[in-house]
Amino acid sequence: MEFPIIIIQIFIIETKPIMFNFDNTYAKLPERFYSRGNPDVSNDPQLIYFNNDLAGELGIQVDSKDTAQIEEYFSGARLIKGSQPLSQAYAGHQFGNWSPQLGDGRACLLGEVIGTNGQRRDIQLKGSGATPWSRNGDGKYALGPAIREYLVSEAMCALGVSTTRSLALVTTGETVFREVPRPGAVLTRIAASHIRVGTFQYFYARRDNEALEILTDYALNRHYPGDHSEPNNALALLKNVVCNQASLIASWLGFGFIHGVMNTDNMAISGETIDFGPCAFMDVFDPQKVFSSIDVNGRYAWGNQPAMAQWNLARFAETLLPMIDADENTAMRLADDAVNAFSDQFNDQYLSTFGKKLGFSKPGSSTEELVDKTLRLLAENQIDFTLFFRQLNESNGDDPGKILKSMFKQEDQLQNWYKDWKKSLNLQGISTVSATTTMEHANPVYIPRNHTIEKIIDSAWTGDFDQFREFQEVLSRPYNFNRNFVAYESPPLDEEIVAATFCGT
Repeated sequence: MEFPIIIIQIFIIETKPIMFNFDNTYAKLPERFYSRGNPDVSNDPQLIYFNNDLAGELGIQVDSKDTAQIEEYFSGARLIKGSQPLSQAYAGHQFGNWSPQLGDGRACLLGEVIGTNGQRRDIQLKGSGATPWSRNGDGKYALGPAIREYLVSEAMCALGVSTTRSLALVTTGETVFREVPRPGAVLTRIAASHIRVGTFQYFYARRDNEALEILTDYALNRHYPGDHSEPNNALALLKNVVCNQASLIASWLGFGFIHGVMNTDNMAISGETIDFGPCAFMDVFDPQKVFSSIDVNGRYAWGNQPAMAQWNLARFAETLLPMIDADENTAMRLADDAVNAFSDQFNDQYLSTFGKKLGFSKPGSSTEELVDKTLRLLAENQIDFTLFFRQLNESNGDDPGKILKSMFKQEDQLQNWYKDWKKSLNLQGISTVSATTTMEHANPVYIPRNHTIEKIIDSAWTGDFDQFREFQEVLSRPYNFNRNFVAYESPPLDEEIVAATFCGT
């Protein structure tokens, strides 16, 4: 008896590995700039969010449906081909106090890629385990602060602020012990570079002039290539960094953003916002507002940020003096001039920023006075910063509008200010339509409000990330009103107000 032959074909679908076009340059610098070491292997990595749009910008070839592979690569459990893991050395002034050695205590720089726009970007795992710079820390990142950094950094990008980005958020399956046990996470951070003022301070403190020269040339060529306007690279780098920081801090103030830890190790040479620890956006306007639980003296309050940025830049200039000029007095004079230029550059950017928030495409002779009046009005009446400027868009003619009126206990103060504002617009020949168009592009509907972030973090402790994903989508279009997301526009109720934020180190 013959039996039929049954042929079974087994199709094996091969998973293509994630492809990074690594082009690592920092790893080629002398080894005293960093320490080499691989990230820890996570116990049970679980993907929370992957930024497909950013991956595309970086030229990363990845199948977003292959979550298992993403979890392995972006938790540190599996090294990406071409990566050269290292942790960077740096020092810094923390709340004005000198720390000669800090470094990447919980971060691992995998390498650099050149994106589709031609820009070089760092790929870094944050929370990937202890390094030689951990100072007895565990090198881990608790889920709550990782969520805050993801949401706020991506919101900053959508708002148009220079910032580091977030590519992936993965839980590790581990427990991180801070005030209480919390789930651990790894955030994949993308940056123009992770070179900080503190990086220069690290070598300056060691009197390593050779390293300073190498770092100066490297930073200038990486971030400000082709600048030959100054007699030497050190002065060119200093002036570029001063200019970029002036623009950055002005944009922070325009959105009511408070960094919280503006230490010199948290000031990036690239001009990007970096290290979102106890950061926050103001609800009620208060120029002395502080959220950081460790900033007990208000050093980094909203209104102090320009002065603190200039203080940091002075520390940066100190590290460059030997390279600016061989004559100490000449070097100090040139450095002082460069740092002092921050004030005028910041003021120009500040008036431009707030002028646009009030409908002026370009600052006029009365802009500074009007901005000062506006901020005093908000502070005296304890008005929500974001909501005020957004509702100003809705005003029409000689009437402030119902919602704006409802925000003030004494309506006559608003009416008097409103008349001054309309008068300023008329003097510059700016129509209501033109002002509204300018304001719509300067005043967001949605910001990452603290109480919403805290709700999302609370949900995350239970494994619920639905609101995190939804809020991330909302924040990606901050200027576009969506009637389905009115709750995200609203200020907190009294019982929802967040008084303090925490670093999570």
